[in-house]
Amino acid sequence: MSQDQHSAKRIVLAARPVGEPKSSDFRLEEFAAPTPGAGEVLLRTIWLSLDPYMRGRMSDGPSYAAPVPVGGVMEGEAVSEVAASNNPDFAKGDIVRARTGWQTHAISNGKGLIKVDPKLGPISTSIGVLGMPGMTAYTGLLDIGKPQPGETVVVAGASGAVGSAVGQIAKIKGARAVGIAGGKDKCDYVVKELGFDACIDHRDPDLAAKLKDACPKGIDVYFENVGGAVFEAVFPLLNPFARVPVCGLIAHYNDTEAKPPKWAASMMRVTLTKRLTFRGFIVSDFASRHGDFLRDMSGWVRDGKVKYKEFVTEGLESAPGAFMGLLKGANFGKQLVRVGPDKA
Repeated sequence: MSQDQHSAKRIVLAARPVGEPKSSDFRLEEFAAPTPGAGEVLLRTIWLSLDPYMRGRMSDGPSYAAPVPVGGVMEGEAVSEVAASNNPDFAKGDIVRARTGWQTHAISNGKGLIKVDPKLGPISTSIGVLGMPGMTAYTGLLDIGKPQPGETVVVAGASGAVGSAVGQIAKIKGARAVGIAGGKDKCDYVVKELGFDACIDHRDPDLAAKLKDACPKGIDVYFENVGGAVFEAVFPLLNPFARVPVCGLIAHYNDTEAKPPKWAASMMRVTLTKRLTFRGFIVSDFASRHGDFLRDMSGWVRDGKVKYKEFVTEGLESAPGAFMGLLKGANFGKQLVRVGPDKA
């Protein structure tokens, strides 16, 4: 794929999806790479992060953030090289993180650009374990879940970017970590490589019984990434005073209508009698914790206490297919698109 100064590419939202996104909801466009004006920098994308929240941005329903307009560049965070600079704060060759979206090149006035320190780890980790997914795991688990030594923490999507970090941090804090993931390979990785105490395949018809066996003392913290049948298996096992950080509901992102569960009334009754805490959160709620997160997580990664896996597709053109796969659990680890080489 051409990455020169003259040719650039972007992927825009061609249509709002109904249910699961399809290829025709995206459009690849070519454009002339822009020239930075006074105080601006030209960014050349190296890595693009794909994350489940992007499905919500494709719809125009009420949410915590504005949707991507039809014809607009798909939203996303990227790691980029400063290809040209008219901004005294950034030099050509600097590596930065920015919300530039699904495109090979972008102009920035410097606001919101964060320099990436390559000494902390490979630059791709700044949008993975040392970036938004890692901080989501860290703040959601520690600030809302508050796991105590000996407690049981359950996390769905356990082999993914957020879930894998949640379980490993739970272990660091002395808790028991039980993962739920899709398929034997992912479950084996979660237990053997990441050190979880157990992992249940969410496709197993005996999911509820096997989860109960894996949590003989019940569940004290459930880090919710999925919803759906997994939540229904978890809910009866929640202990009194259990905490449920609600990070995502990937099982419902393609729903075409919102239907309250038949058991909503009984769920409210159990929430009262067991004194449960459910709290939805967005990682930006905890912006003040970024320094603590970077210090702790980079140390844990360096010491081998937190491991991570990246699932990489090549070229900007691969992003729509990779994103559609992500929503179905096709990825194994943090989903990234390598858009360009580390150095031009």
